[in-house]
Amino acid sequence: MLSIRHLNKTYSGPRSRLMLRDINLAVAPGEYVAIMGESGVGKSTLLNLIAGLDLPDGGSIAFDGTELTTLDDTARTLLRRDRMGFVFQAFHLLPHLTVMRNIMLPLALSGAEPDKSSKLTGEMLEAVGITALAAAYPRELSGGEMQRVAIARALVHRPKLVLADEPTGNLDTDSARQVLRVLREQIMRSAGAGILVTHSPAAAATTDRVYVLTADGLHPQLAG
Repeated sequence: MLSIRHLNKTYSGPRSRLMLRDINLAVAPGEYVAIMGESGVGKSTLLNLIAGLDLPDGGSIAFDGTELTTLDDTARTLLRRDRMGFVFQAFHLLPHLTVMRNIMLPLALSGAEPDKSSKLTGEMLEAVGITALAAAYPRELSGGEMQRVAIARALVHRPKLVLADEPTGNLDTDSARQVLRVLREQIMRSAGAGILVTHSPAAAATTDRVYVLTADGLHPQLAG
């Protein structure tokens, strides 16, 4: 599903900095992995590279049979729109749209038929347990409810890869636990793969494998 080989990224400028060094990672269909590391070490930078929002200085990123580093901006945008889903710490819901309309957005952008959009959105509302909130607006929701909407939106178009960047950072302990359970269940149900970036050992423990990103690379976390 995803194969990263010898990835490097340097930010140039007055204070040039090697952000990522010789990163290697393979994620198979159905796998859910966590990436941990100190603030500023490059976790979000790595997600941006995987998503094709930025390009590396060296190495390769092969996703679903396509080498991202050879694509132009338009091709990367289409691939990201059609085959990836994103969940962030900030929910990024549109305040003027209802829950149902927020979840429908990826389907609308891809040109899905209205009947298909309604069916898939209804299924996701039920899957994440917020069917009763379909007509509500984001301002009427709790943090945990908004994150469930964000998860539904990220998964409604059945992406091959879900990228989650600190999705429980703004939630209380109980809401975080519920959101992590829903996120894992839905990634597994969609038969896709997932990458979770987190500072939380409890969040990382919900995944299949844990990696630690440091200044000298990405390393599997040893058991115990």
